[in-house]
Amino acid sequence: MKCKICKADAVVKLKAHNTAFCRECFLAFFERQVAKGIEKQKLFTREERVLVAISGGKDSLSLLCELKRQGYNVTGLFVDLAIAGSSGTARGKVEAFCRERGLELIVKDLAEEGLAIPDVHKAVRRPICAVCGKLKRYWFNKIAMDGGFDAIATGHNLDDECARLFSNTLRWDQAYLAGQGPCLPAEHGFARKVKPLWRLTEYETAHYAFLNGIDTHKDPCPYSQGASFTALKGVLQRLEHAMPGRKLDFYQGFLKRGRPAFESFQASQDDPLAPCPACGYPTSSGGLCGACRIRGQVAEWKKEHGDG
Repeated sequence: MKCKICKADAVVKLKAHNTAFCRECFLAFFERQVAKGIEKQKLFTREERVLVAISGGKDSLSLLCELKRQGYNVTGLFVDLAIAGSSGTARGKVEAFCRERGLELIVKDLAEEGLAIPDVHKAVRRPICAVCGKLKRYWFNKIAMDGGFDAIATGHNLDDECARLFSNTLRWDQAYLAGQGPCLPAEHGFARKVKPLWRLTEYETAHYAFLNGIDTHKDPCPYSQGASFTALKGVLQRLEHAMPGRKLDFYQGFLKRGRPAFESFQASQDDPLAPCPACGYPTSSGGLCGACRIRGQVAEWKKEHGDG
């Protein structure tokens, strides 16, 4: 198999694009896809400061690596979830990655905030993935706002976005469909949220990480077993195998024709926001924000069980 660009031996075959690339041409393709995704959705500029949320996985580390290579002003953010046997390993890989490449890194340790995920799992009677996501989004936004960053970038790829879109469409969740896309503008105390890898699949980011020698954290979260998101990804992957290119068509079609149909619904559903009385975070709850309520639940559980 030969590279379609330079005719050297190919190392990556991309059925969705009906092509194959050698190492150098694939990395150039990856660069173009990231640049095109940023430009088409007006995600950010090189003059802006971008906080990149990194987990130690292939997507977020590849994103940070490529944005830095393209000359963007980026800083990494790692939220240590304090999960035994997982978080320490991921943190070590993130710190080594940033140190070797001269990248700035901010680390937020949830255990120091009384929000270690194993404790949250014991104290909160809700699906832990949803609660963990809420806490991570809270700290992403708080650190971005406190630090004067212009945008928060996450490593969500095309597979992630299509699975989320599929899930929201199955439920016809108008509120989530109205807000889905590669860019969520800054407003009411929330920083701009962007997803520069929205044009690239998980397969493509995995090859980028491998070809760049990025040492990633590969172990799944011990709490993720049975997550519905994984099942939805599997359904879409089988569809993509039978009909290459359908995922990108599905997502781009939604951005062009689907999302505008829900914009008026979003505007009519916006709830008034007020600062959380404990931390100042914007919330529509009328009282404490979600993170502060979770912190209170964990503290109460520890008190009842004599832990800490």
